Amino acid sequence: MDNLCCFNSKFSKLAGGRSSCSSGKGRSNQGPIKYGFSLVKGKANHPMEDYHVSKFVQLNGHELGLFAIYDGHLGDSVPAYLQKHLFSNILNEEDFRNDPHRAILHAYEITDQAILSHNPDLGRGGSTAVTAILINGRKLWVANVGDSRAVLSRRGQAIQLSIDHEPNTERGDIENRGGFVSNMPGDVARVNGQLAVSRAFGDKNLKSHLSSDPDVTNADVDADTDLLILASDGLWKVMSNQEAVDIVRKVKDPEKAAKQLAIEALIRESKDDISCIVVRFKG
Repeated sequence: MDNLCCFNSKFSKLAGGRSSCSSGKGRSNQGPIKYGFSLVKGKANHPMEDYHVSKFVQLNGHELGLFAIYDGHLGDSVPAYLQKHLFSNILNEEDFRNDPHRAILHAYEITDQAILSHNPDLGRGGSTAVTAILINGRKLWVANVGDSRAVLSRRGQAIQLSIDHEPNTERGDIENRGGFVSNMPGDVARVNGQLAVSRAFGDKNLKSHLSSDPDVTNADVDADTDLLILASDGLWKVMSNQEAVDIVRKVKDPEKAAKQLAIEALIRESKDDISCIVVRFKG
């Protein structure tokens, strides 16, 4: 439980993989929407590999909330790159205003191509991603690759917006690309015996057998919409969607709510890096 002592660490504007722990919060300039985040290093013998984005920006007269979790593996260079470039690539797409779905798909594609072309600068590692773009506090666009997850709460009921990309569920696609899925006793399913997700950014050595195509969905934020949770699998390995929503609804301050999720994951003996963002749509 030593990780809990770092919850007093100060807000880091670009809270990413450089510190063992960080937390912070912010709010919309146009309404009651608030967000908070908490990142805690796991117990593995490597530096923190989770990065995040949480901020509101103005673009062409619209307010956009940008929220993301990037859970890296085999180093932190790919999630760090995503933190810096993925949202910029999405918002720079000409189609973003008229066709966000298409813009997000294309931006994910060109971002992965850029990561692969930077190899070996970015090493052999990779990253999951879950991104959420909130437009004028009313429309939410969510995309993901891998097993970082987005969960919406409507009247306290958890609704998973992202899709976990796991090797066993996408075995057919992997095998069609010439890869295989291993299921060793005591271990999770892995692509080619290595990677525990079937879609990811980077992973150049596995790319011929992996996809980086995101699943993209959208949701209206209405009077029944309470909150949004984005988190890495360090949370979801030990907690159901509904359990996470139930914990967060009891805590009005979103930063404290995000910390509470991380604390509960540690109590449940999560060993992985734990990253949580909580967006509360009502005061």
